Amino acid sequence: MNNTVESDIKPEAALTVRPTLTLEQFHQLADVPPEAEWFANIDNPQTRRAYRFDIAKDFMPFTGIARPEDFRRIARSHVIAWRRHLEERKDSKGRKLSGATIRRKLAALSSLFEHLCDTNSVLYNPVDGVKRPKVETYEGKTPALGDHEARAILNAPATETLKGKRDRAVLSVLLFHALRREELCNLKIDDLQDRRGVKHLQIHGKGSKIRYIPLHPASAAAIDDYLDAVGHRQEKDSALFRPLRNNVTGELNGPMTPHAVYLILQHYRQQIGLTGSRLGPHALRATAATNALENGADIVEVQEWLGHANIATTRGYDRRHSRPEDSPTFKVKY
Repeated sequence: MNNTVESDIKPEAALTVRPTLTLEQFHQLADVPPEAEWFANIDNPQTRRAYRFDIAKDFMPFTGIARPEDFRRIARSHVIAWRRHLEERKDSKGRKLSGATIRRKLAALSSLFEHLCDTNSVLYNPVDGVKRPKVETYEGKTPALGDHEARAILNAPATETLKGKRDRAVLSVLLFHALRREELCNLKIDDLQDRRGVKHLQIHGKGSKIRYIPLHPASAAAIDDYLDAVGHRQEKDSALFRPLRNNVTGELNGPMTPHAVYLILQHYRQQIGLTGSRLGPHALRATAATNALENGADIVEVQEWLGHANIATTRGYDRRHSRPEDSPTFKVKY
């Protein structure tokens, strides 16, 4: 195996380094599966799309991989050379790639090699031990709304129309339960469950993981109002939130799309004059997490509530130190 010290490797020379593989070891290896098999194991479509780009459009051209079996010649030095290339590369706007982006690309490559190790297609994961760029702050780029903005969004939909009732329920579930929009779209009537005498939402999260979240009273009232108006409460296996019109297929019995959830938020934020380029549904998730932490929730419980595998990801949703309304500016009195 390659024992070269990382600091001694020059990027231009790294691509010529090959791992040592005996003839016996080579014959013991299974065929390298097509990349489609690995991608099929990634449940989240956004993650699958990002990882596909990172590997097929970035790493493979950089290392000259043309066939699946070429992954066997990849050594740790290739990965280090790629990481250095990424650190020096600039995007279309002349900006260097962020540490978080480079970490994601390395994570994608590591995930692929773990899969190849599991299928006995390669002997080891060359990404192991390669340093990841440091992230200077746990805080991500997704903003959180102030309390007054959250209340304005919740109160924006009309109370007398079916669309208004549905949209109130949608926004309430997002702001009181911090769901991903895909999780909201996957909710069925049967996911409204009683557990120990308390109404819960059964959430189908990333990686097919199930979690249960107590239903907030405000959301319970909004959902009841919506279901009374729409009339499919007894269809237990049907989508909880449905489209009101469908210009593509005309089908109205299926679930809303994640893009429809995005459009709902954009409609009401414009209606109340809320500006900001990153104010999508994920901002409501960050808002809920921040509000829960501000009001005494334990961060480990918030981690489970959000469905995060790593608590570092949860810290990225904590905006308690970046809320402008808490600035010392507003504490000054003359």
